[in-house]
Amino acid sequence: MVEALLYERLEKNAVRCNLCSHRCTIKEGQRGRCSVRENRGGTLTSLVYGRLVATASDPVEKKPIWHLAPGSLSYSVASVGCNFSCSFCQNAEISQLAPDENGQTGLATTPEETVAEALAAGARSIAFTYTEPTVAFEFVLDTARLAREKGLFTILVTNGYLTFEAIDLLSPYLTSANVDLKAFTEGFYTRHCRASLEPVKDAILYLKQKGVALEITTLLIPGLNDGAGEIKEIARFIAGGPGVDTPWHLSRFYPTYRMTDHPPTPMETILMARDIGIEAGLRYVYTGNLPHNTGENTFCYGCGKAVIQRSGYRLMAVDIKDNRCSFCGTYIDGIDIDGQTS
Repeated sequence: MVEALLYERLEKNAVRCNLCSHRCTIKEGQRGRCSVRENRGGTLTSLVYGRLVATASDPVEKKPIWHLAPGSLSYSVASVGCNFSCSFCQNAEISQLAPDENGQTGLATTPEETVAEALAAGARSIAFTYTEPTVAFEFVLDTARLAREKGLFTILVTNGYLTFEAIDLLSPYLTSANVDLKAFTEGFYTRHCRASLEPVKDAILYLKQKGVALEITTLLIPGLNDGAGEIKEIARFIAGGPGVDTPWHLSRFYPTYRMTDHPPTPMETILMARDIGIEAGLRYVYTGNLPHNTGENTFCYGCGKAVIQRSGYRLMAVDIKDNRCSFCGTYIDGIDIDGQTS
């Protein structure tokens, strides 16, 4: 347990946490919405520093991050906790799990050990993923700082509820982020996530401003956020905000957690959404949870040819050299984008 960053002391030993946009006021002995930051005697404490409940060496495409060192491995880590309460959470068994009263959930590790394990695994990056990494901010920051020193990329897979203060601290060490833009209505965020839309939009724009390589994911859920009008609004926001070079992943929903009453997203909905994104001018629109579909490929927006061909998380062919299309020379946006087939 370590003292948390980004909080202020209030009267009567209360504190206000300024890490995420909930900005919880936490009385002595209580925890914030994330369940992993506790007020102990007027000091806000992180209960999950160096306490990992999941580690794995994944293809970086699994994050999904498709424009950072394609074909490489990413060493993925997670602690318990989340500042959202999504009824469709795919990792609820760990994201909605709170530490015990002593904060002992997860195996103890250090930033040094985590970076060493990533290097030993042959990973090009460390990804903070599976649960919401914001709530383990202190460990993420220390690890990302050390990873940068050791030549590793760093990735944040996040719901985008970070405050500007948190982004200011982390962005110098953060290479890429995939932000879940879960919908484009306040009602969806309030009802299904117990959160708000506007802070997510603000964080996306600020991450871009701070130089973080952004990718965005939207899980399309039948009857809730899959209407053509709403999809067009998201596409226009991405094109006019973070920009047309921002990869957009459209992911297929499968019944899970507290939303088992909804059917899987029809393939036609995902393909329709991809067409909308392309019509909005987005250069890279991908289909997710829909294997063996051409929407997995990266196409050159200059000549239209596939410059990265994928099957699931595997790269089958790469036709990019020095970030340029091998067919027509158009610049393909990304970092270390040439990739490697495996």
